[in-house]
Amino acid sequence: MQPALVAWLALSLLVGTGAEETCGGRPATSSRSIPAPQLSPEEQLSPHMPESLRCDACHAIAFQIEEQLRRAEGKVGRKALSESDYVEVLERSCSQGWESYGVQELDGEKWLTGPGLLRQEPMTVMVTGGPWPSRLSKMCHGYVGEQGETQIYGAHRRGLAALRELLCHGEKGACAGGKAGGPAPPKVMQNEL
Repeated sequence: MQPALVAWLALSLLVGTGAEETCGGRPATSSRSIPAPQLSPEEQLSPHMPESLRCDACHAIAFQIEEQLRRAEGKVGRKALSESDYVEVLERSCSQGWESYGVQELDGEKWLTGPGLLRQEPMTVMVTGGPWPSRLSKMCHGYVGEQGETQIYGAHRRGLAALRELLCHGEKGACAGGKAGGPAPPKVMQNEL
């Protein structure tokens, strides 16, 4: 019986492509093309996160910080962490790989995508790696430097919404006037006043 099965399998492979039509699959002639996002020179080469993606990046950073702090608290029974512990967790959060984040283009607009971000479409091409991980890490370290570990940890203790408010939605936050709220107002230089 085994030689007959081998012969049938070999014959099936040689005959080939009709099987998916009879098994309920799509016909071999039907295909769908999904183009990769077209990145501008700034999006490809700049060491900084492009302005149009900073709000998404901020939400990704808040999500990762929240996850790392929650895991660390879980190891100590949901008690508050000591200062040295949360400082270490924040450093680790910002220094992680960030490889699971990238850019998708949806309806002609580019969005950062990855864990903790809402806009993720299964039928698009996501560009990961390249400059995105280092940009996210740099932004994360910038937030920790600007806000301070104690203030970030305090916001975390109040919940993800408080952490996102602190990092992303304040007066100078990356989401203040970004995609969700329309275009950001033009920046006025101090000597232009």
